[in-house]
This record gives sequence, structure tokens and C-alpha cells, in this order.
Amino acid sequence: MLARVTATVDLSALRDNLATVRRYAPSAKIMAAVKANGYGHGAVQVARALGAAGVDALAVACLEEGVRLRDAGIDAPVALLEGVLSAEELREAVRLGLQPVVHDDFQLALLQALPVATPVLPWFKLDSGMHRLGFPPGAVNKLAAALAQRPAWALQGWMTHLACADELENPMTRRQIAAYDAALSAQPGPRSIANSAGLIAWPEARRDWVRPGLMLYGASPLPDRSAADLGLRPVMRLSSRLLSIHELEAGETVGYGALYRCPQRMRIGVVTVGYADGVHRVLPSGTPTQIRGRTAPTVGRVSMDMICVDLSPVPDAAVGDEVLLWGEGLPVETIAAQAGTLAYELFCGLTQRVHFEYRGA
Repeated sequence: MLARVTATVDLSALRDNLATVRRYAPSAKIMAAVKANGYGHGAVQVARALGAAGVDALAVACLEEGVRLRDAGIDAPVALLEGVLSAEELREAVRLGLQPVVHDDFQLALLQALPVATPVLPWFKLDSGMHRLGFPPGAVNKLAAALAQRPAWALQGWMTHLACADELENPMTRRQIAAYDAALSAQPGPRSIANSAGLIAWPEARRDWVRPGLMLYGASPLPDRSAADLGLRPVMRLSSRLLSIHELEAGETVGYGALYRCPQRMRIGVVTVGYADGVHRVLPSGTPTQIRGRTAPTVGRVSMDMICVDLSPVPDAAVGDEVLLWGEGLPVETIAAQAGTLAYELFCGLTQRVHFEYRGA
């Protein structure tokens, strides 16, 4: 059976990107974000490849994602970035040796309700200014006191998250780092600040741990720097197939709503991919695809199962030809900009209908 839409994941590129992280932060430990199914790339496959390459820890959003890694036999340290929601979740996290990120009084209370001798591997998260998750900086002494009362707890570190690290002229990042440092000035324990944008653009955010996500998957976290500029390789190649080719006369329309009108006689290709596969319906006419190494822009609306492309630049295109949607030579950031979104959302938005292949294991 010929796959209609294929995401080809190059695990050797993933390992190369991990090596690039090490070059940016050579003295830091690396906690690789594999939440959201490895940013849509396949959490288990990604985690195995990163583990084999010596990554220090993994990060997921929630217990369910951590359980999936453990069920797959992955025994690396795994942090739960959202922590836990209940005593039952906490007990399961402890049983599996997962590391809950504690960011709220209700979570601290859950930990304190455990038997005193229960071994827990917590991170404490501070809100340095993003105002999403985290204790206020003034809670540090309270957290330190709670830790001192539980010798079975092994604090993994103090964590915060940057709100504007991709905006190099925005002073907020320096304010957040200063607030974080001031809060912890008298406290021991490993520090972790930098996400992908933070560890690339803000050297002062490279502390004991860095937490790369998007850059591992070969996309740039900075709006004015390409992945290639940053020494990153695309990990995913998304492709489809030409299903049909036909000629339309000048003035004829294409697709739902008849929004695209041919300015001249045109050769139109129909491609077997649509929003049911994760290709955004908002992508406008003119969004690039590649066929036989040449650009074939989309025309008309994205349908559930199909898109149409202008084959004028590819006169030798034939039914069955591969159509590149993003990957080497067609950066995902380019397509994300056309959709008015980010590479993160395109990666995470791929559906179960997409066929995944893994190479470079």
C-alpha cells in the first residue's frame, strides 16, 4: 500500500541537533523536551534516539506522557513539566521514578501528605515573570523549609521559564533572570532557565540544566534566524503524492468557494493531503510545495483530503510524483509563516492518518 502522506523522521539529524545544543551549552546538562509526542515526531522513537546519544534527562508535560515512556522501557530521568493533578498521580509518578515539577501550593501539599520516608524527585518551579506556572519568588524560603523537613526528597533543581526569549530586544528576559537569581541567592541546588531560544540567544540563561525543545527537531526558535544559520538539521520531512493532473482554461476556478481563478490556461495538480492530515486550512494560495525539486505553489482552499497546486513550474510532473510539504530544502518555518503560526503547531498538528517512517536509528 502506497502511503498518501508520509512523515520521514531522520534520527541522525536529531542526534546532530543534540550535538549542536552541546556546542551552545557545553557545561550544562540537557533535558530534552519530548512532550506532545515528541513535538509530533514520535516520543518513544525520539526518546530512544536521544537516550542512546547520551541526553541527561527527558521532559514531558504530564503523567500520561511519562507513563508511555516507561511502558516503552525508557528508564531515563523524566520530568513532568506540569507536575501532578492528584494524590493518585503523585503516587504513580513516585512508583515510576518520574520527577514532578512542583509549581503550586496544592502540589506541595500533595507531596507533604506522603509518608515521610517516601522518596520523591521533585523540581521546584519559580514564576520569574511569565505568570503561567510557578511559585512567586518570595516562596523560596518556604520551599526550602519544606525540603529540609523531608530528607527522603531529592531536589532535582530550581526551574523557571522565559516568556520572551525569542525577542532579542525585549528587556523582559533579563528582568526574569535577575528575579530568579535574586530569589535563589541564598539557596543551593541546580538551576534551569533556558529553553531553545534562551540557550541560543541568552548565554546568561545557560545554567546547570538547559531544556531544548524545538531546536532538537531542526527548526529555529528565533524569528530572524534560520535553522541552517543556527547549525540545525530538519528532522522531519513531510511529503505526499500527486493524485491527478488536469488542464484548466483562463477564468476557471479551483476548489471550495471558487476563490482561485486561473489567470491563464494552467496545469493543475491535485495532491493527496489536507487538513485531516494536519495541513492547515488557512494556508493561502501561493504556499510553496516542491515537486521534482521545483516550487509548485498551492492554489485554492485546503480541503479535508486534498490540496491543489500550480504545475506550471513543473511541466514534467506526473501522477504519483512525490510532493514535498516541508523538510530539507523547504523549511517548516516557511510554511508556518504562510499559515500565520509557528513550526511547533505544524509538527504537533499532524494526525494519525499520516504514515511515519524512521531512519538513521
